Amino acid sequence: MSTIKLQALLPRLDGIAKDVAKLKKMQQISLADFEEDEDKFGLAQHYLRQALEGVFHIGSHILSRLPGGRATEYKEIARKLGEHGIVPEDFANTTLVKMGGYRNRLTHFYAEITP
Repeated sequence: MSTIKLQALLPRLDGIAKDVAKLKKMQQISLADFEEDEDKFGLAQHYLRQALEGVFHIGSHILSRLPGGRATEYKEIARKLGEHGIVPEDFANTTLVKMGGYRNRLTHFYAEITP
């Protein structure tokens, strides 16, 4: 088992925090303005996708250090984080799996996403 490399994770954590802060700031925009402004909608998608990718990159890094922990798909990363006790299993199988699915939707089915 190899060690977790903080130098690989800290920039990701910082990026997630920055993306979440930007998303929180966007909460101040009215729904009508958000729906009318494609740039704001596009930025929200971008920040959310980046934050989700950061979460799963960190999860993958942690799992890669555990025997049998390697995972290649986002939903699989979520489930294995629960199986290995990194996060509560219920959280992994509900919230994290949904987050992984939504990241895939943002990436592969972006044209179908609406405000």
